[in-house]
Amino acid sequence: MSQEPPAGTAMNATEARKDLYALVKRAEEDGVTTLIHKREDRALLVPLDRFPAARKPDAFPSHLLSAAQKDFGDLISRAAHGQPQVLRRSRTPVAVLLPVDPDSAPHSSQAAVMSAAPAGGAVNSQATQDRGSTPRRLATLGDTIGSVLASGPVGGPTFGLAGLDAATGGLQPGLLTLVAAPPASGGSLLGLAAARKTALGESRKVLYAASGPNRADIFRRILAAETGGDYLRLKQGRLTEHEQQFAQQLRQKASVLLIDDGSDLTAEAIAETAPHVEDLALVVVDRLQAAHNARLPLSGDRLQDASQILASLARTLHVPVLAIVDSADPTLLSLLDADVMLTLAPTEDLAKVQVTVSERDFGAIGSAYLRPDLLHARFLDEGFAPAVRTAGERPAQSLGSTVEQELADAALPYTSGARQGLPASVTHVLAALRTALANGDQEALAELAPSLAETAGAPPQLLDDAEGRRLGAALNAYSTAVSAGAPGQPAATGPAAGSGHVPDDEGNAEVELQPGDEEDEPEGAPFPALKLLKDAVGRSKMHPIKVIRIEERENGPWPLISEHMDGEPRWVHPDVTSTRVPFIRENGKRVRRDQLDVPATFGEGALCLIDRNGSYPSACSAVPLAPNRLLHTGPLEAFDKASAGIYLIDIPQWTRTDMPHPLGRIIDRPDEQGRVWVTTPHIKQLMKLVREDHLAVMPAIHDSWTGKANESLLKPFYEAARKARIELVQVGGEPYKAYKTRLSIALRLLWPKRKEQKSPFWRPDWRMSMVAEASVRHWTVAFKAVQEGHTLIALRNVDAAVFWTPEGTPPATYRIGTGFGEVKAKFIQAGETIPEGDD
Repeated sequence: MSQEPPAGTAMNATEARKDLYALVKRAEEDGVTTLIHKREDRALLVPLDRFPAARKPDAFPSHLLSAAQKDFGDLISRAAHGQPQVLRRSRTPVAVLLPVDPDSAPHSSQAAVMSAAPAGGAVNSQATQDRGSTPRRLATLGDTIGSVLASGPVGGPTFGLAGLDAATGGLQPGLLTLVAAPPASGGSLLGLAAARKTALGESRKVLYAASGPNRADIFRRILAAETGGDYLRLKQGRLTEHEQQFAQQLRQKASVLLIDDGSDLTAEAIAETAPHVEDLALVVVDRLQAAHNARLPLSGDRLQDASQILASLARTLHVPVLAIVDSADPTLLSLLDADVMLTLAPTEDLAKVQVTVSERDFGAIGSAYLRPDLLHARFLDEGFAPAVRTAGERPAQSLGSTVEQELADAALPYTSGARQGLPASVTHVLAALRTALANGDQEALAELAPSLAETAGAPPQLLDDAEGRRLGAALNAYSTAVSAGAPGQPAATGPAAGSGHVPDDEGNAEVELQPGDEEDEPEGAPFPALKLLKDAVGRSKMHPIKVIRIEERENGPWPLISEHMDGEPRWVHPDVTSTRVPFIRENGKRVRRDQLDVPATFGEGALCLIDRNGSYPSACSAVPLAPNRLLHTGPLEAFDKASAGIYLIDIPQWTRTDMPHPLGRIIDRPDEQGRVWVTTPHIKQLMKLVREDHLAVMPAIHDSWTGKANESLLKPFYEAARKARIELVQVGGEPYKAYKTRLSIALRLLWPKRKEQKSPFWRPDWRMSMVAEASVRHWTVAFKAVQEGHTLIALRNVDAAVFWTPEGTPPATYRIGTGFGEVKAKFIQAGETIPEGDD
């Protein structure tokens, strides 16, 4: 920023334009008048009390300071020719440009203007005038009392957190407020809270200077905080329909939040940019970094100068400036030019932090308690939070003990990718813990318990910093709780308690349809799956045919469609011995399970059991279907991407022994000429394998039945199923079981197996295309893992895979979690019975 101009000097218009904000500040606070000249034109910049008429609305032309700075030369000319020009900050007049006698000297001109009686009894020091310098303006106590009483509430920005707003009185115009918080404790989120409240809640302009996060991070944090979405999921680019809609709504308010995340962001750059933001209400600087970084000017030993510039900016523009400091070191903080300091500190209760509010001249003046909700990139006001929990105590309506919640929060910097240094297996387990807690998935939490205990019992080596120490302490607390036999009793409650393995595979497992299943669910049902499926199909503008008439089912394409077109692999590595052995489930039911013996040539390792969630409903997100009739299109020279249906092809040659054939069990039943019928998902899969040189040539299409393709026919059903799962999995118990049952029934009703079973649908092609799409996705992810060097032992159904990996290290191609398409991972030793399987 430029230096503050000396009092009592004449300035040309160019210099005055450059220092306009400082000149106005001096006119406001010190009553200084400045003579400004532009060629032959001269004008005086004077305080308002020298020209009281300027206070009247619309009495004279008025201009925002930012606009006045742009057109300053014209304003000088107008004022010089007898047209006073009022300068205002937002709606408040702050100074005025007046004409001056061109023959008058600067001093006499100022003296003439100042000879008017001061408003409100202000006194100009005669001694100062006698010395030939501009007198300082003195105000009586009465002036001050009157202005304070007349001003009413300050009305500055707030954080939107009742306790903290009460402790701070809001963010005061003209003051620099610093938030002092150790790294990874969420200090930046307080800056974001103030920005959200001011820009989105009150539609007032905010300049967000981001020296740490980039603009994409800021948007994701705002979206997570405003919608309650999982910040980690948003970082992966996965938005729910509600979040997408909210993001579109934010566009309407986008202009009030201005983000500067450019490189080489300095305090000087912020101070130069801010005056050009019209009606600016708040400046947020995220963040001042204690550790020196050559790429970040707002770091290290440059912070002291930066704080002084930011403090001057607050006073000059008369707006609050809020800056985040990633340190609570008293030595560092004492060097910074803060008017107000908010210091975050942990408490004995890990579920909340204390914020101490201090002012420069008074020290600590208040405090507030906040509850970190880092998963959703926000703080919650502790005054509205659930009661404080003691160690090991479970809240009535939430999942996970205190030690589990703290472990998940402490792991956030590592599982989000912000910090590195953990083994992949540990990162996977901790990320799965966060997902299970966020989704309220009791079953997943129970299944994670052995892996968490193993990780906590032999913790990885961590850096000796705040984040490393916190994670180390959380792991130690979890290990201690396990030793005491109560890390939170994750297996004692929820839908999976005492029931053995309950696969979290909504719609994957077949159900036996019963009379009445074809009826719509009653009002108030946890998940009206059939209603939603019928509605999804009914929305299509292609007017789908939901039921093929009985008299047509014995002709055309329909007899060609069979359950074997699903393409399930049901494959075991040729060097591995698989044995079906008796197995008794916990409920006493006798079943058979697989036992896999891995040869010693595979080296050391363990069996990693992959269980994919919601394969069938996930496939509904984009499965190619023909909504109308299938027409006989015969032999095709090439696959038409605009069509979908069934195709008669040669079985392509597959020479690899480390992966099953891409068509799975379809190849087990060729016709007399060695050909098989497949649906569109497998055709598209083969085309991709040819493009990537995994297959030599695309098999010829000898016959076909097709119709115009649509990949979004079942997508509304998928979206509804995904949304309902997020809600009902937190409820658990019977509502969640009913959800899974009705989901499976609805998908099964696309093609009932028994002729006597009634259904609002009869589309075997839709049903088998959906199952084939699930099978293709299952095969594709396993193939990616094999390409990255992992050893596939078995691939079964559309949701189960077994890999030979180092203990605790699942293939990185799988996303660990409890959402649709994500997987759970378990580890057993070779030769042990796989506890899950087909009964």
